[in-house]
Amino acid sequence: MDTLQILFFLILALTTMAGLYILVAKPTIGNWALAAGLSAAFLSYTLVQITREGLVMFFTNHSGNLTGLQVWWDLLMCVVIAFFFIAPRARAQRMNVPVWALLVGTTASIGLLAMCARLFWLERRSPVGNGALQAKARPA
Repeated sequence: MDTLQILFFLILALTTMAGLYILVAKPTIGNWALAAGLSAAFLSYTLVQITREGLVMFFTNHSGNLTGLQVWWDLLMCVVIAFFFIAPRARAQRMNVPVWALLVGTTASIGLLAMCARLFWLERRSPVGNGALQAKARPA
């Protein structure tokens, strides 16, 4: 196995463990430090990729065939869906959602993880956490 295959299986194992943690522990507010660390790690990896292969490889990788294009659409849809669910909580914490939308729109998961880190940090500091948003959503 080469380095990229090992990295693939390592990331697969880590994301599987994260998914199991979410299912079993049922956290209500995310870990801001973990989200910030993941954002920084993915930014670092992306900068290495851009340095080695160039910015054009993003286009080449996702436009070379139908599979690459399907993966690109899937990634875009996932980012938009995640942003859709995060935006109301961000507004409740008085985050500047248009600025975060610009960051997420230009960096996808890197910006989304940074936005989550900020949101989680604000929710932990807030005396009501995200309870105000939940109370607003409940019918009277």
